[in-house]
Amino acid sequence: MSTPFLPFALPEIGDDEIAEVVDTLKSGWVTTGPKAKRFEADFAAFLGDPALHCIAVNSATAGLHLALEGLGLGPGDEVITTTHTFTATAEVVRYLGADVKLVDIDPSTLNIDPAAVAAAITPRTRALMPVHYGGLAADMAAIHDIARAHDLHVVEDAAHALPTTHGGRLVGTLDSAATVFSFYANKTITTGEGGMLVTRDAALAQRARTMRLHGMSRDAFDRFTATVPSWYYEVVAPGFKYNLTDIAAAIGLHQLKKAHAFQQKRAAIAARYTEALAGLPVVTAPLPPAGERHAWHLYPLRLTDGVALGRDAFIERLYALGIGCSVHYIPLHLQPYWRDRYQLKAADFPHSQHAYERMLSLPIYTRMTDADVERVVEAVRTVLAAA
Repeated sequence: MSTPFLPFALPEIGDDEIAEVVDTLKSGWVTTGPKAKRFEADFAAFLGDPALHCIAVNSATAGLHLALEGLGLGPGDEVITTTHTFTATAEVVRYLGADVKLVDIDPSTLNIDPAAVAAAITPRTRALMPVHYGGLAADMAAIHDIARAHDLHVVEDAAHALPTTHGGRLVGTLDSAATVFSFYANKTITTGEGGMLVTRDAALAQRARTMRLHGMSRDAFDRFTATVPSWYYEVVAPGFKYNLTDIAAAIGLHQLKKAHAFQQKRAAIAARYTEALAGLPVVTAPLPPAGERHAWHLYPLRLTDGVALGRDAFIERLYALGIGCSVHYIPLHLQPYWRDRYQLKAADFPHSQHAYERMLSLPIYTRMTDADVERVVEAVRTVLAAA
């Protein structure tokens, strides 16, 4: 290749993040401590709702697990979620011995289909877990209506959705039992690894704080910063090791300040893709309703049925032109564990299956230059012209 390879995703880490990490290392407090607490407070301020509790954890997976555990889910219970997601969304249900009920997506939005959710409810259903796919909000008004009608908990998988809005409100401030964000390396903001559980339920928040660190009644920061002897603690439950370190939180403090600017950069890239690829034999990424904000974590592009070239070959040709891309996702109904445990068939999920077979995700990250974006556009056009 005459030009450098363009990766699918790269984080944007600036001097502010680096200086904050150095300060953390010099402070001597590198595990969960003052900066993790500050990150939690800053996150609540970012969401703008003083009633919210924010609990920093080491992954969104951990946050989802803590949310469901705190709501009391266990064997015999069932949680409904989308098949078109990463396995973490569903696996946390199995951690608790509960069962997963997978449903199809709305082909126009690629988000969970509320009608499919309503049809899947059984007497065992305890919770609904929508995913805001790619950063586009799911139809939360419909999801909440269903939940209220059946007295169900709603836990939002918002791994892609900072700072997404629905109904003019930020995801994280809606009427759900809990919302969980991801700060993995390729997410809309990053701490390397990390996540945030957000809830208005004080009891759920307290349970999550206890369970994220071995079920201890007091964490290390509380015990080791006291001005009088304060070594005593009690283990009140068999908890987990899910705390976020101050090193990670130090990065998050400055990433959070840039979240809106990052979103604007990604939105500009998405707008260019949508404009430049219009009229070609592809389905461009679904757009948000008027007045709403899309986080643009992903830009999924779907080949139309008229394109003879298969999706896998399409990706290979883009790679040959120096363009990294990916697929989001291989649906859970195709994964051996979920397929075999629940006897799932592709025919039961026609919209997810069709999207998967024709879908790829284009690069969309803040370090891309205008020239990088044009390279992607020209590569897609080149491959389509030869298909």
